[in-house]
Amino acid sequence: MNWFLGGMVQLDFKGKKVTVVGLARSGVAAARALDALGAVVTVTDKKPLGQLGAQVAALRSGRISVEAGGHPDRVFSGAELIVLSPGVPKIPRILEARQRGVPVISELELAWLLSDSPYVGITGTNGKSTVTTLVGLMLERAQKKVLVAGNIGNALTEDTALLTKQDWIVAELSSFQLEDIETFRPRVAAILNVTQDHLDRYRGIAEYGAAKARIFMNQTKEDLLVLNFDDPLVRSYAHRTSATVVPFSRLQRFNPGACVLDGHLIVNARRIMPVDEIRIRGVHNLENALAAAALSISAGADSRSIAAVLREFPGLEHRLEFVREKEGVVYINDSKGTNVGAVVKSVEGFPQPVILIAGGLDKGSDFSPLYDLLKQKVKLLILLGKAADKMAHALGTATETVIAKTLQDAVKLAQARASRGDVVLLSPACASFDMFRDFEDRGRQFKEAVMML
Repeated sequence: MNWFLGGMVQLDFKGKKVTVVGLARSGVAAARALDALGAVVTVTDKKPLGQLGAQVAALRSGRISVEAGGHPDRVFSGAELIVLSPGVPKIPRILEARQRGVPVISELELAWLLSDSPYVGITGTNGKSTVTTLVGLMLERAQKKVLVAGNIGNALTEDTALLTKQDWIVAELSSFQLEDIETFRPRVAAILNVTQDHLDRYRGIAEYGAAKARIFMNQTKEDLLVLNFDDPLVRSYAHRTSATVVPFSRLQRFNPGACVLDGHLIVNARRIMPVDEIRIRGVHNLENALAAAALSISAGADSRSIAAVLREFPGLEHRLEFVREKEGVVYINDSKGTNVGAVVKSVEGFPQPVILIAGGLDKGSDFSPLYDLLKQKVKLLILLGKAADKMAHALGTATETVIAKTLQDAVKLAQARASRGDVVLLSPACASFDMFRDFEDRGRQFKEAVMML
């Protein structure tokens, strides 16, 4: 097995000293894959060993060395390859290793090196999981052999046997995963949108967008790049890529490309289906459907398979998920709405008055773009978490605003203030880690609180 990094050729992993940084899901998967390939693997994580019991048990090998509670020099000094988990900061020891000529790659790059199958790579701030799921379902419906993995659930290297002999590997890719690719080249790729997010890591939206744009850095004119032409920054990438661009737009018409015309979803002038037959609702989901259809057509799916999936797909948990209707009030779980752009699209999709529950751990966001929308559509803003005061300062004069101590208190307050015909929407615009394990935990607790009303 060969791979090329900076002009260097490395033949195989057997006996190679590899350090895997970060023991989250992808780090565990990468370590296990490398161990199975005969590498001498060391994993390192900043958390103390007492907090890593489940991850260490998941390594399933006594051959893998574990360094917990920090990243000592010794785990990098002799490494011949360093594999980074997504989101691991660029600590000085990693930068020094790179300067010494040690290859530093992401788990995504490792999966690419172990693959013999073409990739559909999907990135963007919002909608990645929905589009990735839709594309996987559409290709499967079209009788393709497909692996769906990446940021969506299973790590790409979770089962390396699945990385070969597929018609397509459909991968949801975060900016963190794309930061440390070298040769990764998806046959078909998409950038769905770029709105402010993770500004606690990036110096601004341009730098954040540049990380997303790495998805097409190795593509050639034989490859396809699906871009959202309703997003000005994403549209600008059409002038920076060597790939063949396939635009999609909810507002403009394109051929070739995906668009809406006379109430129908159209791809490359092919009428796929009436828009009102798409099961998932909201303007953002229409954009997701357009992107998924463009990607799937590019990967060889037929129109009938695409339409069938869009008629059937109910949506993903925690993404504008209907929870219940009680006394004429609809409760919606959008816990995955972890940035301002996602909340904008979510609120825009409801014609009814909205009671919005938001807040959590701030990621360096500017909340002011929500102001006018809240003034027009939100009758009550309920804030919680560490970002509550910052959000109240930015948005508190747009509509009536209160702060709740817990999510359960927020749900009870929303019920007390809601009228028949209102929507109670959890769409936080923030990360969850100040009060919850993750956005799934936050969403589940919201649903439990709603069902107890």
